[in-house]
Amino acid sequence: MEYLHRRALLALGAAVLAAPQAQAQAVPRNARMLVGFAAGGPTDLVARLYTDRLRPSYTPGAIVENRPGASGRLALEAVRTADPDGTTMLMSPASVMTLQPHIFPREARHDAVTDFTPVCTLCEFAFGLAVPANHPARSFAELIAWLRAQGGRDVVFGSPGAGSGGHFVGDMVGRAVSVSMNHVPYRGAAPAVQDAIAGNIPIVVAVLSDIVPHHGQGLRVLAISSPARLPRLPDVPTFAEGGYPQLTITEWMGLFLPARTPAPIVQALYRNVLASAETPEVRQALDRLEFLPVITGPEDFALRLRRERENWGRIVRESGFRPES
Repeated sequence: MEYLHRRALLALGAAVLAAPQAQAQAVPRNARMLVGFAAGGPTDLVARLYTDRLRPSYTPGAIVENRPGASGRLALEAVRTADPDGTTMLMSPASVMTLQPHIFPREARHDAVTDFTPVCTLCEFAFGLAVPANHPARSFAELIAWLRAQGGRDVVFGSPGAGSGGHFVGDMVGRAVSVSMNHVPYRGAAPAVQDAIAGNIPIVVAVLSDIVPHHGQGLRVLAISSPARLPRLPDVPTFAEGGYPQLTITEWMGLFLPARTPAPIVQALYRNVLASAETPEVRQALDRLEFLPVITGPEDFALRLRRERENWGRIVRESGFRPES
């Protein structure tokens, strides 16, 4: 139970006591969960993990519908204009709601709180900084020393793409340690990781699920952005432990319904997620992805959305990023 939000635990207890009422509030028709990315990726896998558990307490039947395109915004628009009856849900990573409005200001005009009904987060994940296995730096402190010893020579870091979370975390690392690094964007995490393993780039910054499988086998993870060390990486310190608490950054995947969805439906879906998050199958599946089952309820989730959208706006401005970069 250690990863569940305290208010979520209280809500789960209330849900158990109110089980008959919860059944009366369930959606009586089949539902679909839209995902703005292709099948097989982390967002899709988490969506299927929870969708499989919506039956029968929330809906008699549910499917995942993949609508890849426009960096997740095709699915977002479909849910935004859907009927608010609980049968159309959106599963989205944080970046679509909190970062994209600053990266694509003309295209991403949605408001995560007013155009949707935030239900809850489903899990959290962090970023990691890794170097090739043969890199001379064996710790984050040694990497900083190595960077400063380059004497003004260009140092690059790779990320899954321009405007991605990895891009801005890498930029934040450079500014935190007072070293200028040039960003090399890739079309996804896989090619960035492979180029780092091959030694074509000295540093890669990406979400942990993309780099941890290669730790000790082509890559060496030097630091992670989570608040605490992870059980699968007990010897890898956090950025905060290295003296850089400003680099503590976690992202989430969250569940949304169309705006104006009735509160009983929102609560029924939230209670279903709480119960699902406590099952060994969900915990084990998320653990394999390097995700934590952190559940933040509707009210706190809305507050978090507003706060993180503002934070990312500041980070993007400080980076000097422009959409055409």
